[in-house]
Amino acid sequence: MGVVVITGGSRGIGAAAACMAAARGDAVAVNYRSGREAADAVVTAILETGGRAEAFQADVADDDDVRRLFEAIDRRLGPPSALVNSAGITGGLRAVEDFTGDWLGRLMTVNIVGTILCCREAVRRMSTANGGAGGAIVNVSSMASTIGGRPLSSHYAAAKAAVDAFTVGLAKEVAGRGIRVNAVRPGMTRTDMTEDRLADPAKHAAIAATIAMGRVAAAEEIARAILWLLSDEASFVSGACLDVSGGGFVIGG
Repeated sequence: MGVVVITGGSRGIGAAAACMAAARGDAVAVNYRSGREAADAVVTAILETGGRAEAFQADVADDDDVRRLFEAIDRRLGPPSALVNSAGITGGLRAVEDFTGDWLGRLMTVNIVGTILCCREAVRRMSTANGGAGGAIVNVSSMASTIGGRPLSSHYAAAKAAVDAFTVGLAKEVAGRGIRVNAVRPGMTRTDMTEDRLADPAKHAAIAATIAMGRVAAAEEIARAILWLLSDEASFVSGACLDVSGGGFVIGG
């Protein structure tokens, strides 16, 4: 099989995708920024089941770190055949009048600039025009991009809408070079990023009531969609934004 790079692979959707990719026979590069113990736990779980994985520290918001990350993966696992851009931050709940430039800059740099930088390095290696073997990229977006976000989350929605637009544009740019590019748009998903909101039963119930299927997703449900987009079963799918949202956002009557 191939080498799958998963940014933000130490937790949540990224960790679930890492374990699934390893189970199908891929070597997995588990990227993390600061959670070394969590990344090591994912790697250990993969190794214990006979898979191959290594942890790689890098801040995807830093251009030099991204270059170093992919160079290290080249040396230790080989050139990537797939990339999952799962690293991201929500920025928390904040009204627009409380936005600051520094805070917005970090949010956008992690969520969109980091995604673009990692795609750049993957394309350089995968492109058949550069002697690569082709590959697949999946960017983790959000249903927030389609509805403007939940209350006090317009900043996050804006960042993810940029991910959607970039995904479609990049897919067209590299389709002739053997690379497919897609996005998944999860609805509310239980991860460590949403744990605080979902821990409150009343808030959990209120959020679930806005989802057509009446519940939030498990990280593994999103990961299965990611792995399908990476697989040969999706060989003619590129430039798509796949909603994995339990039927989407609904408004109570």
